[in-house]
Amino acid sequence: MVLLVPYDGSPLAAAALERAEEFSLFADEEVVVLTVLPDDEEFARTRGWVEADEPYDPEDVAADLRARVREVAPDARFRVEMLESDESNLLATVTTDITRRIREVAAEEDVSVLFVGSENAGRVSRPLTSVGSPVSEDPRYDVHIVRHPREDDQPRREA
Repeated sequence: MVLLVPYDGSPLAAAALERAEEFSLFADEEVVVLTVLPDDEEFARTRGWVEADEPYDPEDVAADLRARVREVAPDARFRVEMLESDESNLLATVTTDITRRIREVAAEEDVSVLFVGSENAGRVSRPLTSVGSPVSEDPRYDVHIVRHPREDDQPRREA
């Protein structure tokens, strides 16, 4: 079985990756990190993947995110899924497509636990730009929701 971490480079995604990595030591399960990259330049800018004055190259973003993942979880398998988008799509549509792809990958990978970093997963209100709530609704796997990144000065429990 697999522990899946959708990863976009955000502090909450990084915290979810840290927790999945720790959990994998106890569960003896593989950690798979999934980055879903749409070809939508505006979406990439809203995520902070590229600056306003630089071109969006999904392969460069994937390489950057892969390097960041390796710092936290060097043995995790990094998987990138590219999405083709339409300029007429709204951000909500891109988010829906990303959510759909996460759920598809979770099924393909036979995921036991999904570790998702989201301030909004499981709440009554669902922002249109969050994938947390929709992916947490799938009954095929357990979900570990990370709502707060760890503070550097907080002590971690030792195993």
